[in-house]
Amino acid sequence: MWTNRTGGGISETGEAEILVRLRSGDTAAYAELVRRHAPVAKRTAVLLGAGSEADDVVQEAFVKAYAALRGFREGAAFRPWLLRIVANETRNLVRSRSRRSRREELATLPESVLAAGESALDPAVQAVSVERRTELVSALRELPEQLRLVVTCRYLLDLDEQETATVLGWPRGTVKSRLHRALGRLRTQLPDKEVQR
Repeated sequence: MWTNRTGGGISETGEAEILVRLRSGDTAAYAELVRRHAPVAKRTAVLLGAGSEADDVVQEAFVKAYAALRGFREGAAFRPWLLRIVANETRNLVRSRSRRSRREELATLPESVLAAGESALDPAVQAVSVERRTELVSALRELPEQLRLVVTCRYLLDLDEQETATVLGWPRGTVKSRLHRALGRLRTQLPDKEVQR
């Protein structure tokens, strides 16, 4: 079953306070942002194709984000802005690789990345989840890149439509239409599974 889980445990108010401290010269505040967002940044890099180089991509993204903070719009959400930088850095890395190398990275997605957030499940549910996840990852690999990216952002990274649009640099309507197409294809690839919109 597909559902879009919500909540990342990061209060927008708390994050806004950290950004105010950062803008007033408190560089330690940036370390708080890094701690809060490093796990999702790494998952993003891995799921978008960085593979074993995900740590390097994330580090570079945080450096670029810090350098670009003056241009960060006050009141905007930090996470989608940062994840867009991570996505761009990952895209740059992927472009520099050969197509064969990229396919190998996608074929070896670490199970821990896909299982994040499911540690509280009981063993029986987890066993079924592993089987479903394996089928899902296989079906995702068959999707064209743009459809795979939108599904990854919405369901594996739990981003909402607006965050997905920000991360991928697409209009929100494009996110909706590509997600609709992607889910339609997954329904045909996984006909015995329930794939929700």
